[in-house]
Order: sequence, then C-alpha cells, then structure tokens
Amino acid sequence: MTHVTGPGPDPEQEHAPGAASLPWAARLRGAGLRVTRQRLAVLDALDHSPHATADQVLEHVRRSLPEITVQSVYTVLHSLTDAGLLRQLDLANSPARYETRVEDNHHHAVCTACGRIEDVACAVGHAPCLTPAETHGMTIRVADVVYQGLCADCARRQAGDHPGPGAPSPRDAHQG
Repeated sequence: MTHVTGPGPDPEQEHAPGAASLPWAARLRGAGLRVTRQRLAVLDALDHSPHATADQVLEHVRRSLPEITVQSVYTVLHSLTDAGLLRQLDLANSPARYETRVEDNHHHAVCTACGRIEDVACAVGHAPCLTPAETHGMTIRVADVVYQGLCADCARRQAGDHPGPGAPSPRDAHQG
C-alpha cells in the first residue's frame, strides 16, 4: 500500500460512511481496498462523468470534499487503476482520462474537433477484439482501438463553415 508522508493523516486512510455507496464499497472491498470517502468520491465523479481527466475529477470531488488535494486525487486514481476498478485512457493530444467501465472489451471514438469521447462496443464481442498478424510470443489479452472523426454536432458546424485556404483546422487549433 502506498503511504503519503506529510502533515496530518493520510487522506486515503479515512473511513467513509457507506450506505449510499454500497455497490462501490463492495467493489472496493472485493479488490482488497479500504473504503474511504476519497475513493468513493472519485468513483462517483467518474460514474457521473466518464472519460474525465484528473483535473475534472478533482473539480467534481471538491464539491463534496473541498479539502481534498490534487495529490490525493492522483493517488486515488492510481490505486483504483492498479486495483482494476478504473481504466486509464491514454489518447493522443490529451491528458490521461479515466473511466469506471472496465469489465468489458470496448473501444473509443474521439471527435477530432471538440474532443468528445464515446464508448464503442467491440465488433467481435470478445477480447482482444483484433487478431494481430504477429504476437511475438505474447498472449494478447487486450487491443485498444481509438476511432477518430467528427461527431455529428461538429460535422454540422463544419458543413456550415467554409474556411478559406490556409485556415487552421479545429484539430490544429486544439494542439496549441
């Protein structure tokens, strides 16, 4: 278990009142983790906002736990990811994102204009969803696929906009 040093008690060691979060509490215990207010708040944040960044999780968690630190949120995110309760998404040109949907084999569609992320079911339904041409002796368990394109809203906006030659694309504008 990771211990955070510094003044005061380790924020992950505080016990949580649990009646409202029994499904998450049971999953935490099943993963061998203690049930804490911080862990429950992070799981709740990601339940309400899938594919959130750590900063977005922090913003949500501070509504119920205003004293939580950035380091505590990162510590919780990493411990929940290590325990298999969260999935970390590492998408191009984006900070790490997290989701609670970990028990299936799914992929993601990302809008290259606005950054919207949607879950996409695996086409064949079983992991790893794709068969590699060469495994290099590895037992492949997961294939991460990211589909990139325009969401319907951005496609409509772009159909109405006709930028002149040399104008930057929305994707280029976001890569600042």
